[in-house]
Amino acid sequence: MSEPTLNTLRLVLASASPRRAALLSQIGMTFEIRPSDVVEPPHSAYSGKRVDEVTQELALLKARAVAQFCDEGMIIGADTLVSLDGKLLGKPTDDADAVAMLTQLSGTTHEVVTGVVLIDASTGRTISWAETTQVYFRTLNPTEIADYINSGEASDKAGAYGIQGRGAAFVRRIEGCYFNVVGLPLASLVENLSNFQSDVDM
Repeated sequence: MSEPTLNTLRLVLASASPRRAALLSQIGMTFEIRPSDVVEPPHSAYSGKRVDEVTQELALLKARAVAQFCDEGMIIGADTLVSLDGKLLGKPTDDADAVAMLTQLSGTTHEVVTGVVLIDASTGRTISWAETTQVYFRTLNPTEIADYINSGEASDKAGAYGIQGRGAAFVRRIEGCYFNVVGLPLASLVENLSNFQSDVDM
């Protein structure tokens, strides 16, 4: 019997994120995109919870919203948040919010946490995990924060920056998975997909 491969899986990405889609394409994955259109609760609703718990809960909401319309396939849900001293930072609501976020992150070490959920649409079997990367920011001045926000890059990113774009100039170094900061921890995703399929095919 031949070994199972990821190419035999029908993968459905429950996200509209172009960055997550690009990461899956980068490693040769074939997949469908079905955005969940879930309205996420405000982060204040998760007061007292760890960021890894919150990201997995949000990823599960997204994956379940898509799985209910699929008879088969592996649904991939993901959510990324920035955590600074326990305070959760999602996508900025406007430019002023983006300024506040980047001002808070300036000169700090913060965590980027991505929660990932896999749902087998045919059986409902679900697994989830979260991955954390430490990000070290240099000190930013108000002018470069303003210029960055004016570029438009900050608007749809957790913590108001993208490490894969102009925001790379803010990062001194990271500890952990780079792709996790972009929005999807590729190594652990492939590992968990492989384990998931191996269990199904046994």
